Amino acid sequence: VLLGSGLTVLSQPLMYVKVLVQVGYEPLPPTLGRNIFGRQVYQLPGLFSYAKHIVKVDGRAGLFKGLAPRLCSSAIGTVVHSKVLQLFPPDPSFPLQPGASKKEPVSSLEQVLKETSREMVARSAATLITHPFHVITLRCMVQFIGRETKYSGTLSAFTTIYREEGILGFFAGLIPRLLGDILSLWLCNMLAYLINTYALENGVGSALGSWAPGADGGAAPGVFWEPCPHFGGIQVLVLLPQVSTMTEMKSYSQAVTGFFASMLTYPFVLVSNLMAVNNCGLAGGLLPYAPTYSSWLDCWSQLHREGNMSRGNSLFFRKVPAGKRYVWE
Repeated sequence: VLLGSGLTVLSQPLMYVKVLVQVGYEPLPPTLGRNIFGRQVYQLPGLFSYAKHIVKVDGRAGLFKGLAPRLCSSAIGTVVHSKVLQLFPPDPSFPLQPGASKKEPVSSLEQVLKETSREMVARSAATLITHPFHVITLRCMVQFIGRETKYSGTLSAFTTIYREEGILGFFAGLIPRLLGDILSLWLCNMLAYLINTYALENGVGSALGSWAPGADGGAAPGVFWEPCPHFGGIQVLVLLPQVSTMTEMKSYSQAVTGFFASMLTYPFVLVSNLMAVNNCGLAGGLLPYAPTYSSWLDCWSQLHREGNMSRGNSLFFRKVPAGKRYVWE
């Protein structure tokens, strides 16, 4: 919990800027810059320029608006996630025994499906319980646009939302957020399984094993011969920590597939955040930043028509798309 809270504090300015960009708020006009090919293009302010503007208006403390409810969300979410995983312990039918076969495609896939389902339940429960804090966090941030103080404290924000919107107000934007989390989790784990099984273990693993001659002339796993310049180019025996190498490669593949999955499901994050602040009485949730959406599907379709499904996905080298209009001070 402490580690998660520390990371939450450090990432708060980044999330703050990202949310304001997602809403469509551009406080600074585009500037003429150059892209990676050296061509001159108009660019919207990046993360650091945006953060400097916030500091200029509200001081350095202004970068941490909405931190309190976000810390509550992070701490409660971590506890709920852990408790749910304890209620659904790992399947004991898949023990890691030293003499067991390393890979049975069917049972391995079955294990991935069960573990992913278990993680999905835990994440969904944490998201459901902490979503009211998430809504308050977003609204505290969006207040920067209209300089409102409507959501000045976590407890008073609960009272305000309940009085104006009822119970449903605490769960604005929940459905696209849940769908995005679930899709991202399944994409990440299934892609990682495919890469680890059919690319790494069957490909790299067999290649590593075939480099070294064994006692019978065959392959000896984890050993290969390599010309070494320190011995005049003579081949010397090198021991490879094959298991460790394979574990590292699998962790890298998990990170890559996680990034890829988050990119594909980003529109769900954007729609969820917009629905959490839409028509809530704040300037950032009304025109000219956003119309009043009838549902999250209406929000999705309008963003798709406007070509804004990736708005806020990148905070650097933000080129101004041709024909797009932005509101800035």
